[in-house]
Amino acid sequence: MSPALQPDSSLRTSSIPRQTSIGPTLPKKRNPISVRAAANRRRDFSPQAFLATISEGRKPVGFKSRQNVFAQGELADAVFYIQTGKIKLTVVSKTGKEATIGILGEGDFFGEASLAGQPLRMSSATAITDCALLRIDKNAMMKALHREHEFSDIFVAYLLARNIRYEEDLVDQLFNSSEKRLARILLLLAHFGKEGKPETVVPKISQEMLAEMIGTTRSRVSFFMNRFRKLGFIHYNGGLQVHSSLLNVVLHD
Repeated sequence: MSPALQPDSSLRTSSIPRQTSIGPTLPKKRNPISVRAAANRRRDFSPQAFLATISEGRKPVGFKSRQNVFAQGELADAVFYIQTGKIKLTVVSKTGKEATIGILGEGDFFGEASLAGQPLRMSSATAITDCALLRIDKNAMMKALHREHEFSDIFVAYLLARNIRYEEDLVDQLFNSSEKRLARILLLLAHFGKEGKPETVVPKISQEMLAEMIGTTRSRVSFFMNRFRKLGFIHYNGGLQVHSSLLNVVLHD
């Protein structure tokens, strides 16, 4: 064989070093079936059923309409879960001015700031309908959150949603007119945007309460409520019924 055609021993396969990957290690693809199963378990998880398994530190309590659950300045030592009914949260300034900061209903928690080390209640909670609640001691609630991850996830998601709502309330108060603020609070009270049709708002909700929630006078609330009724956005039928068309007031510039 001609020397020009002889294979170069330096190019033999056995002498070529193996290449080493320097790219990042990609995470393994998650099994879509297991992800879906986890989502289904969380959707089927019932906080109320789980709370019923707490043997110590849990107490069912009932309150009549207008009865105080706790008052601003009292010892914060428990969390409450609403089984049925509506609760109003209010704060009072040093000058005696009262403001309503929220209306809560079935499936909501309140008094949760005690879990973060808040020694005294920063607001008052009052029943605005007959209520059935679960009172859960602070220590019992902490143990429940550590014991059941799905319950912990639901509780954290609830707190984040509440925090977002408070931020939206602040923006609403700073930048929107009182008419838009009233329309927004009525839609929130009617659970607009959640599954199902908007529900009847709290029966006999007073215009004074609405005025406290949006930071205006009762006379202004009365003026706008009459206007909404004439436009067909709301009507009274044993309670205040809110229609999704009221959203036009919020979106209109």
